[in-house]
Amino acid sequence: MSRTIQHTFFIPQPPEVVWEYLTDSELLSQWLMKNSFKPKLGYEFQFHTKPMPKVGFDGIVYCKVIELNKPHKLSYTWVGGMPGKKPNLDSVVTWTLKAIEGGTELYLEHAGFRGVKNLIGYLAMNSGWKKIGKRIQELIENQSHGNSAT
Repeated sequence: MSRTIQHTFFIPQPPEVVWEYLTDSELLSQWLMKNSFKPKLGYEFQFHTKPMPKVGFDGIVYCKVIELNKPHKLSYTWVGGMPGKKPNLDSVVTWTLKAIEGGTELYLEHAGFRGVKNLIGYLAMNSGWKKIGKRIQELIENQSHGNSAT
């Protein structure tokens, strides 16, 4: 059995603005994690966060850009675990941006939570992605309000 996380967020900015927050390494680190991301098809990069050895996670998410369609769709692999062991999680994150009246519909799909071994990760990350989605909304809204005031 495989589980998929799915969340949809509304951001009152055009897709081009939202795209920057998904693909600019510095902006991405403000709402997700420190990273070495570059928006290049086939580019391998990492996210870095606090290690959690008790659940078999070394704090590094190993990724590779597998789809890049500016400013509509971004997909990358998402692999995490401990060095020298099989990955605990071997999955794919996909962001889809759709222009709608008043802004952008941002759809997140994180697929590939297989079996019982990924159940805890699925539950934790489902909640986490929801919070992260709200954080990106707030960050973009605060940045855009600050820019319009200057």
